Amino acid sequence: MSALGELGSLRGKKPAGQLPDRGGGAGKVYKKDNLAAYLFLAPWLLGLFLITIGPMLASLYLSFTDYNLIQAPQWIGLENFTRMLSDERLHNSLRVTFTYVFVSVPLQLAVALLLAVVLDRGVRGMAFYRSVFYLPSLLGSSVAIAILWRQVFGTEGLLNQVLALVGIDGKGWISDPSTALGTLVVLNVWTFGSPMVIFLAGLRQIPTMYYEAAAVDGAGVLGRFFRITLPLLTPIIFFNLVLQIIHAFQSFTQAFVVSGGTGGPSDSTMFFTLYLYDRGFGNFDMGYASAMAWFLLVIIGAFTAANFFASKYWVFYDD
Repeated sequence: MSALGELGSLRGKKPAGQLPDRGGGAGKVYKKDNLAAYLFLAPWLLGLFLITIGPMLASLYLSFTDYNLIQAPQWIGLENFTRMLSDERLHNSLRVTFTYVFVSVPLQLAVALLLAVVLDRGVRGMAFYRSVFYLPSLLGSSVAIAILWRQVFGTEGLLNQVLALVGIDGKGWISDPSTALGTLVVLNVWTFGSPMVIFLAGLRQIPTMYYEAAAVDGAGVLGRFFRITLPLLTPIIFFNLVLQIIHAFQSFTQAFVVSGGTGGPSDSTMFFTLYLYDRGFGNFDMGYASAMAWFLLVIIGAFTAANFFASKYWVFYDD
């Protein structure tokens, strides 16, 4: 075949890798694929707009109104937000919540990391221990565990019974303002399973050659931990820190059940979320409760942004 003939035949062919023509039959196929995709996404989209975005916008509107769940909302502007400046009980709930977050989250992550390091050494039956340690994370936010916690730290609870065996007179740990919040801190630390599993996954990603080289150089166990494990694990620590801080700020069930919904003695366990619930559904001040909810969102957002800003000074990425 001549060169002109070959050129003419090539003009009728499409180059390799060229996308098919979207006109005609191909266009119908693409439309059907898009329709199928939207149908599969429809439940999620409905949930997003009806369960998430819709209530959020309604709450934002109610935060500028006086609404008691019975009468129609009345617009009052920024009055709900200015009321927070003089609400002493709200200020106390913030102190309790900040104390709970700053104490329980570091302790929880420390315990989770310690157990993850132990399990990473190849303990026999690790799958069983990993499941057992993870179980409290699944049950820690449940009503049943909160009720159990009342039985453990009550006046006639299990803890006092154990102390009585060694001649120590216990007390009502939940009913004492000086120890009530501590019982909830212990409960949160006890639910270390979720960050522990994430730490364990991160430890498995650290190359063993680093430890072998450090052992050759004479580094001890603590030296390898602080110079190899911790620096390479900082992205996982940062991830767990952000998640657990958000979770701690949103804690509600434990305080509600353990304190009987009253915030404990002298409001010692009155979390911000518990006080929000009390204002909205106990006093039917839903406008003020909505403003509190958005204030909590700002607090969580500020802490998350601060963590991301500070991460560049201590989080080490291998790349």
